[in-house]
Amino acid sequence: MFVPQEQSGFNEAAPAAPRRPYRLARRPEERVRVLGGTVDLVRPEEVFHFVTGKLEAGQSAIVANHNLHSLYLLGQDPRIGEFYKAADLIEVDSTPLIFWARLVGRASRRFHRCTYLDWRDAFWALASRKGWKVFFVGGAPGVGEKAVERIRQDWPNARIETHHGYFDAASGSAENEAVLARIRDYAPDIVLVGMGMPRQEIWTLENHKAYGPAATFTVGGAFDYEAGVQKAAPRWMGPLGLEWLFRLTADPKRLFFRYCVEPWSLIGPAVGDVARALSQRGSQATDKARWEQIRGRNEVAP
Repeated sequence: MFVPQEQSGFNEAAPAAPRRPYRLARRPEERVRVLGGTVDLVRPEEVFHFVTGKLEAGQSAIVANHNLHSLYLLGQDPRIGEFYKAADLIEVDSTPLIFWARLVGRASRRFHRCTYLDWRDAFWALASRKGWKVFFVGGAPGVGEKAVERIRQDWPNARIETHHGYFDAASGSAENEAVLARIRDYAPDIVLVGMGMPRQEIWTLENHKAYGPAATFTVGGAFDYEAGVQKAAPRWMGPLGLEWLFRLTADPKRLFFRYCVEPWSLIGPAVGDVARALSQRGSQATDKARWEQIRGRNEVAP
């Protein structure tokens, strides 16, 4: 089992320890609605089990993720809502979101947090073992190539191709068609899209059907971290829900609005979550009282 290091570096290559098998089908209670969006309460192992099943069946899949920023974006562009409706799995990329879901009665736990940095080692171990071909699209020119060099230091057998994200991503544009042709020629099993929100979600929505059966993950700045272009927060900050503070401190001009203004737009959905939680608890209390009443009658009956 991989254990994230305390700092921004990555682990030495080591095969992941065997874990118990996980279901391909999700239980209804594992897909929940919170703060206006829908998420799947899954662990990384469950995500990879699901993806493996899809690939072995020759089917495509979209693995998305939600955080407070993406929940804000739901109200800004209808295409974002369409993307999340099309997603097969929606990981929780936010410890504060996990805490909130737990507070309003959802069965969320800290281990439900799924981000690239959380499952990086497990993913590349699995991809190397199965010989998956991975295509990364995103980042500035040169970032992908540098990231691949560092990944192969840990996983020499990793099969990876990249293309930067600085191209005209408009549907039907010559540059976009060229990128799609390159992906098709490579015939990847996995496509990692790291263009930042909401560009990566819109691009995936509009193009994922154009490059054949593959599992597509939206991964944000994952390869920026791999390449060392952007410094990742110490891994201990993730479980505590403090990564946002590290990022805000590192880049306050760019991230102030995201972390200090956007969350206020979620007050309405938060109030709705609280109202539903109280209603559910009231309904459970009523059902319990009725059961106690029935049981009391049965006990005194002759």
